[in-house]
Amino acid sequence: MIERARGFLVDQQFDEGEGHGSDDPYFGGAGYGSKGRPDLSNTSILIEALIAAGDDGDSEAIQRALTFVSRSQNLESEHNTLPYANLNPDGGFYYTPANGGESQAGTLDNGGLRSYASMTYAGLKSLIYAGVDKDDQRVTAAVAWLRNNYDLKSNPGMGTAGLYYYYQTFAKSLAAFGEATFVDEAGVAHDWRSELVAELESRQREDGGWINSENGRWMEDNGPLVTGYALLALAHCR
Repeated sequence: MIERARGFLVDQQFDEGEGHGSDDPYFGGAGYGSKGRPDLSNTSILIEALIAAGDDGDSEAIQRALTFVSRSQNLESEHNTLPYANLNPDGGFYYTPANGGESQAGTLDNGGLRSYASMTYAGLKSLIYAGVDKDDQRVTAAVAWLRNNYDLKSNPGMGTAGLYYYYQTFAKSLAAFGEATFVDEAGVAHDWRSELVAELESRQREDGGWINSENGRWMEDNGPLVTGYALLALAHCR
């Protein structure tokens, strides 16, 4: 059953089968079905699912996805030669390099795609799951961006939009990164697990669930969905 599910997911991945070769910005990504366009959010979840199904970083599907992930970073390198890479070279990640490039955080005056935290954590997690070393420039650039934007009151770059999606991605990414503390740009060491637990505890409703009362974008006014995100986040805080 798991193998059939894995096959379905891999079939959704954009590659030569859909007419997107390795030079195409769509290549390796996943989206809302194979007829739309891929994005980093769905691709990061694809990688996570493949790892859970038994793949490792060397699998062809994950390596294809890594190509897409690398092209979703504001970092020009041998892994990313797209025109957006050097317009905002801050090392963070944005939503998608496909379909002309898009960031949910908007664009700079020069057309550069703004980085934001939920996608940067999704990018970092994906790099780690794909077996990229911590000293690789893609990882160090992402970590540097996150050190400069450490926050649990907001989804940096997006304010309160997607806040609970951000929490579960934050937790999964830092758990994969494997360090008990995360040192921010100012040199402050954060016990990220205890800080996240405290933040979620302060936001929990009397009925035991959660909801994004500040911003309903991306269905975060839906209590069961947001409570699921909170529980996923807490599962990585043990």
